[in-house]
Amino acid sequence: MGEFAIGMGIKRYLDKDLPGPGSGTGYKVSEHIFPLIIMLNGGGRALEDIREIRRDMGLRELLGLNEIPSTDATGKWLHRAGENGALEGLAKVNRRLLKKALKKDKYRGYALDIDATGIEAHKQEAKMTYKGYKGYMPIVGHLAENGLIVGEEFREGNESPASRNLEFLKYCEKQLPKGKKIKAFRADSASYQAKIINYCQSKGIKFAIGADMDKAVVEVIKGIKNWRPYQNNGYIADTIHCMNKTDQAFRLIVIRRPYQRKLIGKEDSADKYIAIATNMEDRAEDVIRWYNQRGEYSENRIKELRFWYGKDALWEV
Repeated sequence: MGEFAIGMGIKRYLDKDLPGPGSGTGYKVSEHIFPLIIMLNGGGRALEDIREIRRDMGLRELLGLNEIPSTDATGKWLHRAGENGALEGLAKVNRRLLKKALKKDKYRGYALDIDATGIEAHKQEAKMTYKGYKGYMPIVGHLAENGLIVGEEFREGNESPASRNLEFLKYCEKQLPKGKKIKAFRADSASYQAKIINYCQSKGIKFAIGADMDKAVVEVIKGIKNWRPYQNNGYIADTIHCMNKTDQAFRLIVIRRPYQRKLIGKEDSADKYIAIATNMEDRAEDVIRWYNQRGEYSENRIKELRFWYGKDALWEV
């Protein structure tokens, strides 16, 4: 992976796009970041694990790691990074690498999956999340066709997962090179917003978005008559719906499943509903199947990012 990253030009881009050292004797940006990349890829979980890279002379010679800062020096650099434009520089590096990769694939249009993920942290300045613990709520955008991260935004823990999702969608679009575009959009109910639906409709973007079970949706579901069997014990139907601020009506696909709630030793039967807002004209079953693929293309990839590459550990720095 280290050789591949060097071949992609990551060290060169890091030194070009991020603020350099304050003096001629300071460490280069790549000398701080590249060992971190190698450490996280190798399973490291804390800054102290960089010492393993320092001691591996064979790896250092292979990757040209002549200078590796101390863990204290890298820790101090990371603390300064948010104040000196380093995050914007990292976004530029990601955009360069993304464009280089996308120019070589066969696709012209991509399906974008976005999802926010709660990360627990014990830092004093971490905010309380809606899940009941202190931490952060970053949002990540993946391209379904190749798994590449097209956008990421750090967010405080007390920020709603529904906040600025349209702006994030547009940001992900801008990350793509000329001739490439977002042709489809998938997201959970945090993106069930009139402005997102209006934007997708106006741009010809196919969308499938989890719908909120608000009063309006519940009332629409009550009026559905055309239920048909779905999978083993469920039913599926679709209808037309609109929100107060949507420019056009859209399709609402609903799944109904019976489930048992146990109350004081007595079985209490009820129905559970899942609704998907979409402008796709495919069979309802096919739309649901496509929407559910976001579990693999987005949610599981975020888990890999967090647990395989140590992203959770970085928030504690």
